[in-house]
Amino acid sequence: MKALLFGNEAIARGAYEGGVQVATGYPGTPSSEILENISAYKEIYSEWSTNEKVAMDVAIGAAYAGRRAIVTMKSVGMNVAADSIFYVVYTGLEAGLVIVTADDPGMFSSQNEQDNRHYAKMAKMPLLEPADSQEAKDLVILGLEVSEKFDTPVLLRTTMRISHSKSAVKLGERIEVGSEAKPFVRNPHKYVCTALWARARHPVVEQRMKQLAEYAETFPYNRLELRDRSLGIVSSGAVYQYAREVFPEASFLKLTMTYPLPRQLVRRFAEEVARVIVIEELDPFLEEEISLMGIRTPGKAIFPPVGELLPHTIEERAIEAGLLPNARAIATHHVTPLNLPERSPVLCPGCPHRSVFYVLKKLNVVVTGDIGCYNLGALPPFSATHTMGCMGASIGVAHGLDKAGIPDEFVAVIGDSTFFHAGIPPLLNIVHNKGKSTVILLDNRTTAMTGHQDHPGTNTTLMGEETEEVGLEPLVRAMGVKEVRVVDPWNLDEVERGIRNCLDHDGPAVLIVSGPCVFVGAERGPAYEVDSDMCNGCGLCFRLGCPAIVQSEEMDLKRKRPKAEIDKVLCFGCDLCAQLCPCDAIRANDDTS
Repeated sequence: MKALLFGNEAIARGAYEGGVQVATGYPGTPSSEILENISAYKEIYSEWSTNEKVAMDVAIGAAYAGRRAIVTMKSVGMNVAADSIFYVVYTGLEAGLVIVTADDPGMFSSQNEQDNRHYAKMAKMPLLEPADSQEAKDLVILGLEVSEKFDTPVLLRTTMRISHSKSAVKLGERIEVGSEAKPFVRNPHKYVCTALWARARHPVVEQRMKQLAEYAETFPYNRLELRDRSLGIVSSGAVYQYAREVFPEASFLKLTMTYPLPRQLVRRFAEEVARVIVIEELDPFLEEEISLMGIRTPGKAIFPPVGELLPHTIEERAIEAGLLPNARAIATHHVTPLNLPERSPVLCPGCPHRSVFYVLKKLNVVVTGDIGCYNLGALPPFSATHTMGCMGASIGVAHGLDKAGIPDEFVAVIGDSTFFHAGIPPLLNIVHNKGKSTVILLDNRTTAMTGHQDHPGTNTTLMGEETEEVGLEPLVRAMGVKEVRVVDPWNLDEVERGIRNCLDHDGPAVLIVSGPCVFVGAERGPAYEVDSDMCNGCGLCFRLGCPAIVQSEEMDLKRKRPKAEIDKVLCFGCDLCAQLCPCDAIRANDDTS
């Protein structure tokens, strides 16, 4: 039977068919749907872990115990998990372990454009790259087999286009591997990664890489496609598909196991064609490896190292380099729609974060931001966030501002899921080192930005089981913070008083702004309306950045400004605009029919 699956769905199916028994991860686009789909297979235990390193360690523990495991994360999540990845390459495992990294060329939802293929080379583990959904499924199964054959974790690298594109997938049956529980293998010389014993494991890793290089020569998904011998193209992943569109007659070396490189296969391909080029997204990963073999392989001299390498870009650069005739403006030509109005992303109507950023803008404080929906506070109309780096950085950066002695008032802003992920250690650091930073903890009861996944502050798990909900206020107090306040995000005065009180406190202060995301439990109130006779066009309500509040066609004659009106379909009934209006022109309309 065949099914049309997204790449992420196919990876989940591969985990099921491959006999995976434990699946872990931390949500992050474009990887989130993998674990969400795995959770539908009740034969597999699955969880959203607190962060990527925890997810990595849990999966390692399962593989140590003889259970096949998979761990998923987005590109920057690998940075969090790296400490654990490096040690498990040395220790090896008792069962297969596949690490999925979903990279984000084009930075659709990431703060950098890192190429995680380098992790395979740096950590010394095999790297697999699917080019469609069928390969995404198959490579999970094959990756588990390679992991067990060579006693190593296997890195499966996808990109956004593989994750979120559909293609046909042939479905198979589940392989039951190690279904019976068995005692833990007590082998400290292998699994205790202390310097004394790990030193003896390094030669094992090097020998393993030689064996993997030999295996790569016969890897079933590496493929020679010999056509026109005047040009040979080396490519992998989604970019292989694009390059085939642009160069339908060229010869191709399609690589799927991209590290270690199958050098004999590359040499054979180079001997078959007159000219070799490499077309790959982001870094010259394959290009550098092939060039070290003495084979001239221009790649990044032709194709850019930044952004997605889509067909129109490949075609344009190929024409400029003389690889295609100018007349070959084929169907891949990119057409940019003209005259479309620009629209900045905005917080949803009824979002509990809106009041915080309105007040922060009003108070003109320096704001160190973090990863989450609330990063939209950096954009107009708020323009109220001044730094943002990575998960948990807001609190550490704020402490740095404190110790640097800046004259400005400042706060750190962090969400509930991000706080559990990486915010606890830097807050402990502030307490221990006598810092005086204010931390605003935006508790919307979910991991909102990536699709509303659970975290330790929620009362259900990924598998739908009820669990203990960790309260943020008692947790923060237990960490030694004396000044802790909880405020209602839909009460502007209360939010402003809470921020001012925390800023005035001589020591660490945490303001918990507690209100659910509109998609996970917030109650919708009656829509609001604007009395146009009372509205004077002051524009104050527009500063809330609410999509439901729009400019009316009616102008205020005195100010020569448009009056406001409210889209009752979009309005969530949060009341912030009514609290803000100096003319009392905004009121609830119980008749929303």
